[in-house]
Amino acid sequence: MKLDGKVHRFSPNDDINTDYIISGRYKFKIDDMNELAKHVMEDISPDFGSKVRKGDFIVAGRNFGCGSSREQAPRALKAAGISAIIAKSYARIFYRSCFNVGLPLLECDTDWIEDGDLITVDLDTGEVADARTGKNTQAKPIPKTMQILLRDGGLIPHLKKHGDFALR
Repeated sequence: MKLDGKVHRFSPNDDINTDYIISGRYKFKIDDMNELAKHVMEDISPDFGSKVRKGDFIVAGRNFGCGSSREQAPRALKAAGISAIIAKSYARIFYRSCFNVGLPLLECDTDWIEDGDLITVDLDTGEVADARTGKNTQAKPIPKTMQILLRDGGLIPHLKKHGDFALR
């Protein structure tokens, strides 16, 4: 599956924690994911909610999603329209939570991708291509189990579809 969209990069680039993704002042008060999505990333980019469009990407450095393990962060990113996140590495629990909600993650060198670039991501091959520079790179393969969860829309839709965690 190929995805096209605009890149959103943040500073700092490394160690963007889940409290930056969605602040605790919202995640404990707002249950509606569409409402919560309006506040995604606002502590490091106050106008992000008005700039992000369905299909856009977040590109980051190392250890994206560190911090608390609450699933509101990946759910709010998905509700905001983020189609995938591309980073050098992820916090382990965030990585799994994203796939559980059907939000794809790719791991690769991201130093060459700039804010505002238009990129294409091929989830099947792991290729990330930048229209501005013409450069592309190969991301680490998405594990088969995670590919199945993405195909089914996340863990809960997968369980509803198959009745168990069968790898079909």
